[in-house]
Amino acid sequence: MYDLKQEYDKYTEEDFLVWKLLYERQFKNYPNRAAYSFLKGLKKVNFVADRIPHFEETNEVLKATTGWQLEVVPGLIPDKDFFELLSVKKFPATTWLRKMEELDYLEEPDMFHDVFAHVPILTNQFFVDFLQSLSKIALKHINNPFAIELIGRVYWFTVEFGLIDGKQGLRIYGAGILSSTGETVFCLEDQAVRYPYDVKTIMEKQYYKHAFQDRYYMIESYAQLFGSIDEIEHWLNVALLKYPTVSGDVTKMDFKLD
Repeated sequence: MYDLKQEYDKYTEEDFLVWKLLYERQFKNYPNRAAYSFLKGLKKVNFVADRIPHFEETNEVLKATTGWQLEVVPGLIPDKDFFELLSVKKFPATTWLRKMEELDYLEEPDMFHDVFAHVPILTNQFFVDFLQSLSKIALKHINNPFAIELIGRVYWFTVEFGLIDGKQGLRIYGAGILSSTGETVFCLEDQAVRYPYDVKTIMEKQYYKHAFQDRYYMIESYAQLFGSIDEIEHWLNVALLKYPTVSGDVTKMDFKLD
């Protein structure tokens, strides 16, 4: 789609150092916090602190595991491009890394977020089936900002900020958390607000990008997540019938769907 490639020989010493520092700092937070499926996937894709991942090698592992691939993109891309890539089992990822002075916060996702935090879970079949199915729903409504916002809320509280309460206890699988040192700790503490995964509730309320989340949603398994696709489509259709015309910034609106 974008005809871009990872130019591995152009990574600098600073790039390798940034990757190493972020990897080691974040990995220390993972025992008893990161989901088992993420840690298992991290080993499967062979990510290590001393080496920036090579997309060709990573794609070989993903293709053999779940049939997915990484697609190099320049940065944030239009919704249509994003969902079209997901619908054909391609995960969009940048190849650039933040600078040393940006270790703690970066407004636009870089490779550490896109690759380190997202890719390991792409080795889980139920999870990638959820991603692909969600993208196909989005493409049906790609010209409706209201519909895309509601789908985006589900994506946000699952793929980016999701928790799983399974056999190993309460753990993190969302990449937005797993790439954040502070939120990896905060989201599992007593003061964090957590609810069971509920599509309708997620769609009804706006979220905030530049602070720790005011709530998190917990799935019981990735099979449950994939199994919620029909429910997502149902509540989206309910919303479109109830609010046939919505004007203004839908990202800053709450909606009542029942």
